[in-house]
Amino acid sequence: MMIAMLMATVAMQAQTKFHDVEANDAQGPVKSLEISVMGQTQKFNFTKEGKMDEGSSLVDAVYDADGYMQSAKMKIMGNEMPIAYKWENGRVISQSSNMMGQEVKITYAYNDKGAVASQTIEGGPQSMTINYTDFQYDSHGNWISRKTSMMGQEMEQKRTITYYE
Repeated sequence: MMIAMLMATVAMQAQTKFHDVEANDAQGPVKSLEISVMGQTQKFNFTKEGKMDEGSSLVDAVYDADGYMQSAKMKIMGNEMPIAYKWENGRVISQSSNMMGQEVKITYAYNDKGAVASQTIEGGPQSMTINYTDFQYDSHGNWISRKTSMMGQEMEQKRTITYYE
């Protein structure tokens, strides 16, 4: 009986109240995530409960009862752009926003390790799919390097992830 209670307590501690880490294509007790693409770096910090730090570019987040972000506003060049999220099986399957009066939707497909393998961006009459390859993973199963090709040029995306432990 005591062992069962202890195991239940450990399982509860492993679960997070919020799922902002998963919204950023990662899993586990992530403390910070820094991504570098074409010389531009973005850093996201997370609380132990899995919520993105208020210092990020997302503000006014709205969550459902299970801690999944349903909507937020992204700060871009002094403006706030609303974003809505759709989830399925603990993963973001799409996000939509309105950029300068244009509805933009991004749909995600995942690989067998749970990382985003491709994203399709639809805006007006145009659509573009970005595929990711050559994944490298850290000891927690999160990708830390992946490649993509855009307009005939290969690019590498790198992430540095720190964990609560």
